[in-house]
Amino acid sequence: MLRFFSYRVALASCFALAIEAGFFFIAMVAAVALAAHGGEATGARMLSAGFFFAGLMVAINGSLGLYRQTRTGNRIRVLGGRVVLMLVVGWPVAYAAFYLFPQSELYQSALGYAMLFGLGAVVLLRWAMPEDHRARFFTHRILVLGAGPDALNVERALASLAPAAMEVVGFYPLNDGTQTVVPQKKIIADAPLLPELVRQLNVHEVIVAARERRGGVLPLRQLLDCRLRGVRVNDLPAFFERLNGEVPIESLKASWLIYGDGFRQGVARTVMKRAFDLSAAGLLLVVAAPVMVLAAIAIFLESGRPVVFKQERVGAGGRTFNLLKFRSMRQDAEADGKPRWAAEKDDRVTRVGRFIRRTRIDELPQLINVLKGDMSFVGPRPERPYFMAELTEKIPFYGVRHSVKPGITGWAQVRYCYGSSVQDARKKLQFDLYYVKNHSLLLDLVILFETVRVVLLGEGAR
Repeated sequence: MLRFFSYRVALASCFALAIEAGFFFIAMVAAVALAAHGGEATGARMLSAGFFFAGLMVAINGSLGLYRQTRTGNRIRVLGGRVVLMLVVGWPVAYAAFYLFPQSELYQSALGYAMLFGLGAVVLLRWAMPEDHRARFFTHRILVLGAGPDALNVERALASLAPAAMEVVGFYPLNDGTQTVVPQKKIIADAPLLPELVRQLNVHEVIVAARERRGGVLPLRQLLDCRLRGVRVNDLPAFFERLNGEVPIESLKASWLIYGDGFRQGVARTVMKRAFDLSAAGLLLVVAAPVMVLAAIAIFLESGRPVVFKQERVGAGGRTFNLLKFRSMRQDAEADGKPRWAAEKDDRVTRVGRFIRRTRIDELPQLINVLKGDMSFVGPRPERPYFMAELTEKIPFYGVRHSVKPGITGWAQVRYCYGSSVQDARKKLQFDLYYVKNHSLLLDLVILFETVRVVLLGEGAR
């Protein structure tokens, strides 16, 4: 994987992105030349239009999750769905964006040809070389130290990736007292010393999947030799952080939080994030004002007042604030005064409420919370005090998420479904810990792009 600041991108994804950007660039340049009929556009303008179109389409496709390396089902259905998404989202956005260009009519007239050429080339590429074939060029060979439940979790996690993106070449057993649960055929018996085994199997990375490391369980000298030969050596938290963008609580220790890299809360980052919050929230509040007015009218006509309700939530440093939302439930949703998790197909949700929840319109009043400084645009979702007390008691390290401001959207929101139980909160915390550790302007922008996909596809709404 390549690392950009604190954000990691798979090599296969970078390869697909670069190739498709080249296709879109060539398609736009050719389309403008065709539409110009020989002299209405200079070479510089054609090139600038090509770069702009390629960057825009790659950004749109990235926000829709089209470069994420995962196992896919039926190739025709998946490919067709991606083409439809590119057309439905990419065409109108590109058409509107070319208003910024001089001779905008020329570029807009060329857009049809560019979409046709570009998407045709992308479809041919993805059909001729699907994800599993592309991934084989960048196969990352992994040796796992251990044969217990943690080692098995490593293999299961890799199974969710595109085929051949990462490959477990075997399990190196340790005398750590854990039960062997990995497939027997993958255990390397009577293995030579670790450095020699790594050389024989052409291993790129060694994962230490053992919780008990005292009493000479780990071959530390051999691991050091591997590291000095350029082979990466990682423990479970670092592996899952890089692989899934999450920090597994089961294998987490306080020492990792104290001594680990990340968790930067410097003045420059704080000022930059606040400036971004103010500009983004202010702009979106102006753009979304007509939608908010229509939502308020619809809520009032269906179920009366209040249109916007306040709910106490826990923010940065454990301080509480009043979060603003459009009301999406009946007025007697919690008549008994006891907070309840939102359930799938919750009968307390009104008809208008169901729509504004699915489209995330109910969250728009929180832009005011951002302007006030209670929240950030991107961050962990703020929880209610009643649930926070329960979650802090049952989930270790839950309070770490309150070291940054909560957000309207966040890493957990774009990577996991709606949380409606302690188990869901535990899973989402793993993504929140990743964000708290690695938050940066680049990661915030990635989250905002992925939020577009979540809203368009209605993922995780209840």
